[in-house]
Amino acid sequence: MDMDRSIIICPHCGAKNNIPRNRLDEKAFCGKCHALITSGNQHDRPVTASDADFGDEVLNQPGAVIVDFWAPWCGPCRMVSPILERLASKYAGRIKVVKVNVDENPSTASCYAIRSIPSLLFFKDGNVVKSLMGALPQEELERHIEGILR
Repeated sequence: MDMDRSIIICPHCGAKNNIPRNRLDEKAFCGKCHALITSGNQHDRPVTASDADFGDEVLNQPGAVIVDFWAPWCGPCRMVSPILERLASKYAGRIKVVKVNVDENPSTASCYAIRSIPSLLFFKDGNVVKSLMGALPQEELERHIEGILR
């Protein structure tokens, strides 16, 4: 597949739609059922969330969201960061990647009992469905993502 394109799964009929990456911020309609499949808010990079907007960025999001609890001084967190960048790009439109700095957002970290970093929480329709700790390879993270997206 062309690296300048993303596959967006229609939430209505399940059809795969091949969308140019430079047009993900525009409205797009499914080629099969003609339903709206993008609303201009497709994320192909991780989004930063805070205690104040965690609900909007994660809990109120339909579909799958990965939240990376991290800190800038954490070596393993810095190792995971480029992996999450690649995953956000690869799964744009299918999964949202959110980063929460635990030093700057202690309430959210405490709410989810984050005791070690990096910690990844997988949400589906606002509910935690999986948690992983430590710096994991991209292939392993992709296996978990594919399981969540089924």
